[in-house]
Amino acid sequence: MAKLQSGYTPTLGDVGLTDQDVYEAMKSISGYLDVTPGDFRELYCHAFRHAVERISRSVLARDIMTKDVVFVGLDTPIHEAAEIMGRRGFSGLPVTDESRRVVGVISEKDFLARMGKTAPMNFMAVIADCLKVKGCVSLAIREKKAGDIVSSPAVTVHDDSTYSEITRLLAQRAISRMPVTDSEGRLIGIITRNDFIVALSRSGLYMTTTSEE
Repeated sequence: MAKLQSGYTPTLGDVGLTDQDVYEAMKSISGYLDVTPGDFRELYCHAFRHAVERISRSVLARDIMTKDVVFVGLDTPIHEAAEIMGRRGFSGLPVTDESRRVVGVISEKDFLARMGKTAPMNFMAVIADCLKVKGCVSLAIREKKAGDIVSSPAVTVHDDSTYSEITRLLAQRAISRMPVTDSEGRLIGIITRNDFIVALSRSGLYMTTTSEE
């Protein structure tokens, strides 16, 4: 078994590592462990990796999701959805049916893609169209409902989905937010990349996310 000799002992709790993480790291290093700076660096890396794996398995969607989630219905006029997104600084909103089951997500891209002559568009393309034509390019969608432009089906996770499952989906789908549902598909929360940062800062571990919010 690896053995630690006397010397400086860092405060591992300050970085989110537990005694068990260190113990598991020590077991993973074969032979006698003489703690030199290089040895400790190796031990630290093993312990940190174990801590990250533990969090990836144990932290669930319900632990980090925002429960006070803002959403709109299929019949919500899109100007109301746009007002909510603008006022709250959101780039997307879950869209639900009458039973609060998630149907899809409405995002800035959904607005932009339907405001121009061709799709998909970006913000500056819409501005360019506004400058070239008479009237507002939003006239074409002004009377529509959220259900008319929603992206469906939505990428969702259950409240018992693990951290690793959620991050994998965020990376694969290149999205920055994900609705959380119960076993019946009803909306109970939402997870954004910022929620991961907050959760990991509380645990003392900092991990690099796939992209910014």
